[in-house]
Amino acid sequence: MPKSTVRKKKVYTPPAELRPQETAAAKRRPSPVWVPILAVSLIVIGIGWLVAYYLTQGFFDVDAFSAVAKLQYWNLAIGFGFLVASLGVLSKWR
Repeated sequence: MPKSTVRKKKVYTPPAELRPQETAAAKRRPSPVWVPILAVSLIVIGIGWLVAYYLTQGFFDVDAFSAVAKLQYWNLAIGFGFLVASLGVLSKWR
């Protein structure tokens, strides 16, 4: 029995007006060096703030820490605020 011929399909090329043009996204440059440095520092500050708050909770007898002691549970918001800010900076990293 003779073998059937295989039909070759043409590769589809869209019309010129529908072809993707080189956009600004394709021309992106890498982000500056300060972006990852700032993000990592915000993460370290946020985690450090939370750890310091939990480790020293109730032991704020020194006048230097009286402002931090008055914040009470707002210390959690400050620590997590640093972490959320680092996520915002990391979203700009390319």
